[in-house]
Parts: sequence; structure tokens; C-alpha cells
Amino acid sequence: MDIKGKVHFVSDVINVTETFRKRELVVEYAENPQYPEFVKFEATQDRVALLDGLSVGQDVEIFFNLRGREWTNKQGEKQYFNTLQLWKVNVLGAAEPSSAAAAPSIPTVDISSDAGADDDLPF
Repeated sequence: MDIKGKVHFVSDVINVTETFRKRELVVEYAENPQYPEFVKFEATQDRVALLDGLSVGQDVEIFFNLRGREWTNKQGEKQYFNTLQLWKVNVLGAAEPSSAAAAPSIPTVDISSDAGADDDLPF
């Protein structure tokens, strides 16, 4: 799944345990500009680095997975939680690499009629 919006908040890294860390990103999503939504995404473990360099106000495209889980509290009541777990962030409007720089270098070949004067091909 993916969504486009504007960065509203980026949290610091939160060390939940010695082996688990996370970071939160809130994006202003304005499907209807009159009533914007503030959607919270979560990056875990190595993906917390995806949020480095993001600034409030930047336009971004977020790729994420929807996760849900069931939990039973001490009173035996079941509760349900959803998480939007991001796995990729693209900053929109950033300079994209030019196609010439991204394309592999192809050697040029001279195909003019004089190039192979001693060529004995029949065509």
C-alpha cells in the first residue's frame, strides 16, 4: 500500500527493549483538503534509518504494510490493534537522477559508408 502526504512529525528513535527499536512518522494526508487526516506510521529495527533526513513540511510518498493483532488484557477482554508499518519513503519533488547519468554507457559505432571500405559484405 502507499500514500502521499506532507511530513507533520518525525519522532526520535525509541528503544523499546535492548533488541527492539522503533520510530514514528506522522503524515498529513489531505484526500479532502478541507478535512486533512494525520496518519501515524511506524518504522522498526533497521528501517528507523529511513526517516533520517526527513523534515516537517516535505512532501513524501510512504509505502507500508497494514498489520493487525489481537491482545487479551488481564481481565480476559480481547482488544485489537492496527499498525501501519512503513518499509519505504520517497521524498517527492527531489531532484531525480538524469536518465543519461542512470543509463549504462554504450560505446558508439561508426556505421557510415566509408567506415568499412574494405568490407566485402554483399549489402
